[in-house]
Amino acid sequence: MSSIARFGIDTPLPEHMRGAIIALGNFDGFHQGHQAVAGEAIRWAREEGRPAIIATFDPHPVRLFKPDTPPFRLTTLDQRQRLFGAAGADAMLVLAFDRQLAATSAQSFVRDLLADRLGASGVVTGEDFTFGKGREGSAPDLGTLGADLGLRSRIVSPVQGGGAVVSSTRIREALKAGDPQLAARLLTRPFAIEGPVVHGAKNGRQLGYPTANLELGQYLRPRYGIYAVRGRLPDGRMLEGAANIGIRPSFDPPVELLEPYFFQFSADLYGQTIAVELHAFIRPEQKFDDLEALKEQMANDCDRARALLADAPAGEDAG
Repeated sequence: MSSIARFGIDTPLPEHMRGAIIALGNFDGFHQGHQAVAGEAIRWAREEGRPAIIATFDPHPVRLFKPDTPPFRLTTLDQRQRLFGAAGADAMLVLAFDRQLAATSAQSFVRDLLADRLGASGVVTGEDFTFGKGREGSAPDLGTLGADLGLRSRIVSPVQGGGAVVSSTRIREALKAGDPQLAARLLTRPFAIEGPVVHGAKNGRQLGYPTANLELGQYLRPRYGIYAVRGRLPDGRMLEGAANIGIRPSFDPPVELLEPYFFQFSADLYGQTIAVELHAFIRPEQKFDDLEALKEQMANDCDRARALLADAPAGEDAG
C-alpha cells in the first residue's frame, strides 16, 4: 500500500500542503461512504492541481465524552494512513480531539483551524458531519462560514449498500453478530486486526496448533468464537488459518486474545506486526471437558476454515 505523510495540528503544515482540498471526517473503518467523501476531495484536488488531504480525528470524540465506552475502533491510525494513501491522498492529517478542540466554536473551527492554520482551499464532508462546541455546526455551515474566507465546501450524500446506508455502526453490528462477510462488503475489504505478536501461555503449541497471539487493544470486539482467517506478514506474505477470538474458556485464567493458527507455517513471529483478516465465522467459543476433545474440535475447525477460505476471494490489502 502507498505510504503518505502524516501530520498533526500541533505542527505547522508544510507550505506545499497549503491550499489543499481536505476530506474531513472520522473515517474509522474507511468504508464505502468514507471512500466516497475522500474520492470527491481527491478528484476536486486533481482538477485544480492542489494537494488532497484526508483529515481524521483521534482519539474518537466518543472517547472524550464517554471514556468508559467499550472498545469500538475498526482501524488504527496506521491502517487509516495506508488506506488513505491507497485511495490517492497526498497526506493524512490527524486532528487530536481534546477538550480544547471540543470547546472550539464552529466559527473558530472554520476560520482559525481550516482557513488560517491549514490554509485549506476546500473541504468535503458527508451529510451528517458536525463540528464546533456542542456540535453546533453542520455540513452546510462549512460553506456559509467559509464563504468570506475563500474556503469552499462540498457535501457528499450517504452511500447505500444492502438496502441501507453504509455506516461504521452497521459494520460494528455485523462483526458483533459474527458476520464478517457483511462487514467486508461494506468496508470493501475484510475487517483486519493488526498488532504485534505477543507471548501467550503456549497452550496451542502443546496441542500441536501453535498460535500467533495478538492483543485486541482499542479494536471493536467481534463475536467471540472461531474464524477462518488470512494473515498478512510484514514481508507481504499471506497465510491462511483458523483463529480464536475470545477468552479461551477451556483454560485458566481467562485471557482475551486473538489467536490465529496458520496452516503449514512455523516461523517465529514474536514482536512482528501482522494483520489478521476475518473471513468467516465458524462457531462460538465453548469449554471442553478434556484436551483430546478440544484437539479433535480444532482439527475439525481447521478443515472447515480451509474449505471456507478456498471459496473466499483473495482479500484486498486490509491495511
